[in-house]
Amino acid sequence: MTGVGALRGTRVLDLSRVLAGPFAAQMLADHGAAVIKIESPTGDQTRTWGPPFLPDGGSAYFEGINRNKSNVCLDLKNEEARAVLLKLISESDVVIENFRFGTMDTWGLGYESVLAELFPRLVYCRISGFGSTGPMAELPGYDAVLQAFGGLMSINGEPQRDALRVGVPIVDIVAANQAFSGILLALHEVSASGRGQLVDVSLLDAVISLLHPHSATWLASGAIPARTGAAHPVIAPYQLFATSNGPLFIAATNNRQFAQVAQVLGHPELSTDPRFAENSDRVENLKALQDEMGRVLAQWDRDELAHALLAAGIPASPLNDVGRALQSEQVLARKMVVRSGGYTGIGVPIKLGVSESLAPRPPAGIGAHTEEVLGSAGYTEDQISRLREGGAFGKADL
Repeated sequence: MTGVGALRGTRVLDLSRVLAGPFAAQMLADHGAAVIKIESPTGDQTRTWGPPFLPDGGSAYFEGINRNKSNVCLDLKNEEARAVLLKLISESDVVIENFRFGTMDTWGLGYESVLAELFPRLVYCRISGFGSTGPMAELPGYDAVLQAFGGLMSINGEPQRDALRVGVPIVDIVAANQAFSGILLALHEVSASGRGQLVDVSLLDAVISLLHPHSATWLASGAIPARTGAAHPVIAPYQLFATSNGPLFIAATNNRQFAQVAQVLGHPELSTDPRFAENSDRVENLKALQDEMGRVLAQWDRDELAHALLAAGIPASPLNDVGRALQSEQVLARKMVVRSGGYTGIGVPIKLGVSESLAPRPPAGIGAHTEEVLGSAGYTEDQISRLREGGAFGKADL
């Protein structure tokens, strides 16, 4: 293990706020990229999203997606601050931004109009609500809005109840992972041909990419997918069932697995019942299957049954709350909860056999590294003082 990260030597400028952009930048930082987060004097708005707030006053939300970054404060409404930003861009391999479409152009720093020509090796990742093309390109978008617009909300929830927002900002998280992947692809192209490019990521594209198998169903049949609660639309049984002491999820994706479930439950006749012989039969007769299995499972302890099913090769799990999940032996063994000094956070999900990810460094305060970063970029102390006096850093306490 190298302990320095596979992306060591890669320089990233994170101009983004809220979730998708900062999270993508954090993933790059976790794997060794040198990431500089640029914040306005008022700061990323997620610094105020809470409770809970940590002892140092930071929000748990902000802390979860901004570790391992240096922090520079620039008031980009100030002309001198924009000149500093251009200097920092010139020394970067990657720029990530999620300003409202066209904002960088109004500052004279548009990628297509200025930066692509000035810096032909630059990888420029733009994350937006609706993308860089199309009639809605200039419109703003947030995770839940795109869940509604993109159809995801319509398929989430119980059949006879209102549609529900997915309980995590899933569109932002997927967009962050797509940005991460797109940046790595673009960096590979730079190493192959020397050509940088735009990585155009949108929340709209992210949510549409999430719709399988419902999108495939509609494309094939024109049928509008219905909400199925915890059940799967085309596999059965694949859902939560009530036990004597709490819900248990059982996933039997083929006939052999269903026969094993029936055997473990002590009712092998379930698998030979004509209503449940094939997966298509079980889906068609889902209510009857739920009733038959529900009566049997109500007599079981959920942990004992989960253990028995897993031992038989059937994926199953009790319904854990977040706290129970984060304390499970397997999560801890996978180092998915990390602690370093006073920092506690979620670990790095991509494990590499040689290039170990970096130890977490807590998110920095607004402008904590302004003088250090600008000094490394060639600015003298006098120049930094003049920038401060000219309002380039706003009124942030540096």
